[in-house]
Amino acid sequence: MRSLITGGRGFVGHWLAGHLVEHGDEVVVIDREVDVTDPAALLSALVAAAPDAIYHLAALTHVGKSWEDPLQVLQVNVIGTAALLAAARECGSNPRVLVTSSAEVYGAVTDPSCLPLGEDSPTAPLTPYAASKLAAEALVQQAFLAHGQSVITVRPFNHIGPGQTPEFAVPALTKRMVDAERKGANSIPVGNLSARRDFTDVRDVVRAYRMLIESGEPGTIYNVCSGRDVEIKEIADELLALTGASLKFKTDPALMRPVEVPVLRGDPTRLQNATGWEPKISLGETLADVLAYWRERTD
Repeated sequence: MRSLITGGRGFVGHWLAGHLVEHGDEVVVIDREVDVTDPAALLSALVAAAPDAIYHLAALTHVGKSWEDPLQVLQVNVIGTAALLAAARECGSNPRVLVTSSAEVYGAVTDPSCLPLGEDSPTAPLTPYAASKLAAEALVQQAFLAHGQSVITVRPFNHIGPGQTPEFAVPALTKRMVDAERKGANSIPVGNLSARRDFTDVRDVVRAYRMLIESGEPGTIYNVCSGRDVEIKEIADELLALTGASLKFKTDPALMRPVEVPVLRGDPTRLQNATGWEPKISLGETLADVLAYWRERTD
């Protein structure tokens, strides 16, 4: 299979490209050298690549920062998806397309009886990022209904692993702990540790993506998640135990989001029924690998 990845040099794209190559796929990666909001440039790249499958990962993904420049987030995440879908229809190779959305589209869940969240659960995006992802989902559905395009939407819940930037909670906590160890500090700043999230190792996430390209039903949305939510405080405590350091957590208002989703837990049943996927990497193993990654870095 000849596969093309947009945003292929990012955190998930790096792991996805490696996974696809391991399974014998020929992989073409496009990233910042091709502007996904430029229809002509995008079409030219797809014609040259002639892919059988496209994994559309290119997006502005930082939830908190989406408040700072919502127009840019909408431009890249919505207009970019529209341009990608159009280019896929016109490039001549009739590729199957997987578009990444986000569990953030579900919004805040105040009633525990609504958990876990299935793909048919109500959506109520609370952030510009989440709104952009839900709008992109609508474009995917229109492509399927109006053009019969072979398109799949995935809603990944929180995914973590080595190589993720410290703009996100788990690598940020880990990096601060490693920096504190090196400097001999006795505390680190933290944001909201009470939020609960459904974490999956990125290496399990990319396995799900390839399996869906092979076996997913076009026009369908799939949660990619573990089915278990964990408090960020629990993650922080486990990381601290792994470091062996004695550090205190000090809440920093600057690290708080304007609006916080208190809990997210997904139902992976639809994904599992379609592909047989199950997560293979435990949370403890993931956290140990993340810590090792940051301890190996010198910057």
